[in-house]
Amino acid sequence: MPSSTIPINHINSLFYLCFAKLSKYKMISFSSFKFTLLLPLMVGCLMAASASNFNNDFDITWGDGRGKIVNNGEVLTLSLDKSSGSGFQSKNEYLFGKIDMQLKLVPGNSAGTVTAYYLSSKGSTWDEIDFEFLGNLSGDPYILHTNVFSQGKGNREQQFYLWFDPTADFHTYSILWNPQSIIFSVDGTPIREFKNMESIGVPFPKNQPMRIYSSLWNADDWATRGGLVKTDWTLAPFTASYRNFNADACVWSNGASSCKSTATSTNSAWFSQEMDSAKQQRLQWVQKNYMIYNYCNDANRFPQGLPPECSMS
Repeated sequence: MPSSTIPINHINSLFYLCFAKLSKYKMISFSSFKFTLLLPLMVGCLMAASASNFNNDFDITWGDGRGKIVNNGEVLTLSLDKSSGSGFQSKNEYLFGKIDMQLKLVPGNSAGTVTAYYLSSKGSTWDEIDFEFLGNLSGDPYILHTNVFSQGKGNREQQFYLWFDPTADFHTYSILWNPQSIIFSVDGTPIREFKNMESIGVPFPKNQPMRIYSSLWNADDWATRGGLVKTDWTLAPFTASYRNFNADACVWSNGASSCKSTATSTNSAWFSQEMDSAKQQRLQWVQKNYMIYNYCNDANRFPQGLPPECSMS
């Protein structure tokens, strides 16, 4: 069971603990109990009580103290200054799963900075599933850069603007990875789907367990307007924040998965999940209004012909 999964008996305990707390502060009482009014309060209380602890799930791997776990493990921050950035990685490896993380990106003039949040395996034929947030001048939008590597081959970039300010508050960035597809989502809205197209010779990440990584680093040689805008170090340190990590996933340990081999035995809807018509419509809305680059539309980049998956998208 993933470390972020909560046993049923613990959920029951949290429920009564939350009820007791709300009663103590006279927000509710048994005599005035109205479930429909109470439900939002209880959900908020349970979410706070069951929040993941970054100390249990992640290691800060570089940055000489610029990465910090604070608020009793509920928040992780990464910082970047002229000397160094910082980064962390998950303690667990995963082979399929639904991964959620809330991020609040570097505010203000973030030009030249990149906040990367991704899954990756190791080796020369690695697999990788990328979110990268490319900073920009104050008032200009962040660019959300996505990519998928399979067996060491990437070059599958899609880029988006976001429909909100990602620096003003936390937003949820999710990767759903199952044997059928990889779906990138923002606050529950799908922005990209990379389907398993092995049937036409396109490798798909399915055999290599991956860790979760994140880093904040300087990339002013390319990140903002192709490197024309450089990082303003007078504004350092730059800081990105993380909270509410959740992994409903198959943990890989000692050469074996915590999930069974068949979808029916995993008891996890995500293992066979596909987008319904409503999600498909949201995906089309995002790609019509907020996509700013799609490798499948870049014929100049592929003079020998577009990659085969582009014919299926």
